[in-house]
Amino acid sequence: MLERSPQVKRTVPLRRSLATLLTLPLCAGGLLTLAAPAHAAAPAGPTASVTLGDSYISGEAGRWKGNSDDTSGSRDGTDRAWNGSGYAPAGIYGSTYASGCDRSDVAEVKSATGIAQTSVNLACSGATTANVFRAADGGQSFKGEAPQADQLAALAAKDNVKLITLSIGGNDLGFSDVITDCAEDYAIWDSYCADTEQSAIDGKMPAAMAGVGKAIDEIRAAMAGDGYASGSYRIVLQSYPSPIPRSGENRYSESGWDRVNTGGCPFWDADSDWARDTMVPEVSDQLAAVAAAKGVQFLDLRDFLQGREVCSTATRLATPGTPPSATTSEWARFVDVGTTTQGTTQESMHPNYYAQQALGRCLTLLWARTSGDFACRNTPGQDASGMYLSATS
Repeated sequence: MLERSPQVKRTVPLRRSLATLLTLPLCAGGLLTLAAPAHAAAPAGPTASVTLGDSYISGEAGRWKGNSDDTSGSRDGTDRAWNGSGYAPAGIYGSTYASGCDRSDVAEVKSATGIAQTSVNLACSGATTANVFRAADGGQSFKGEAPQADQLAALAAKDNVKLITLSIGGNDLGFSDVITDCAEDYAIWDSYCADTEQSAIDGKMPAAMAGVGKAIDEIRAAMAGDGYASGSYRIVLQSYPSPIPRSGENRYSESGWDRVNTGGCPFWDADSDWARDTMVPEVSDQLAAVAAAKGVQFLDLRDFLQGREVCSTATRLATPGTPPSATTSEWARFVDVGTTTQGTTQESMHPNYYAQQALGRCLTLLWARTSGDFACRNTPGQDASGMYLSATS
């Protein structure tokens, strides 16, 4: 058995806290951009950039500027929902905080600039590919909202849609189950998760990628139904980043309780390496193949959080003496086992305020590239202004 320190900073019992992860709607997503058709008669409304998909593009975790173990007040300046006397998450997520779609004020489409006159976020935390399809072709409503392709059709009928970005497929693959199982294997069972989770993902991959392909088809069908020509708009499909670092880049030893109670990254070294260097690249490669088959642009996010992950050696937690910063803080939300004192569990393992601004910067840069597939990368020690694209094809 590993020897672990009995010191625990967070007040919620570990087992009860991890049990809440079973309901964690960790929403993953991909950016879907198709080469868009030129509208025969453009709508009279403003030009629009639109995002569809799951939590990785809806803006989940946009509430947080880095992470802190302080459970009171502004949490060392990391909690943007703090208003001086209490917490108002609706100020970050708007009316979608009540539904759980969690579309933040700094979501990718909102942080991007120079693309269109308006930016519209139709993505919803927890969405699967079936929640993107049109209702007429098997699409399912979600959290009180119509299928996203139907919402897109209504928007495109009045606004001149120029860019559609999609992030989808992660929930079809069971990303939340992976996080939950791997965290429990570390903190409760003292076992590894990689082999079991790899097998589960492999089993779900064909149907998930077929769903992503159909989602692209459904988006095109919705646009065609509004009279858009195939070259009047663009579609971008994006992949997912790893919110946890490789074992050699983790600032906490895998023995002891620091990864659970301090860092919020409760994963074994072997499982961390598998997630960072096998699972995430595999999903990215599969999504890239779908994008190529469907003729849409691809934005690869596999290395987007490199050096900015939860527990990364290149980052630090905010403290009373070291406020959060885009250059020193983590860019992903830690696994919040203290769910009664900080935010919600569904925010865990998602790009935070700093990362969403960085994603917006990459989308801005991609808009200037009318063709080709690109990877979105960060520059060590810089904020969103240091983001850049590198060609992948």
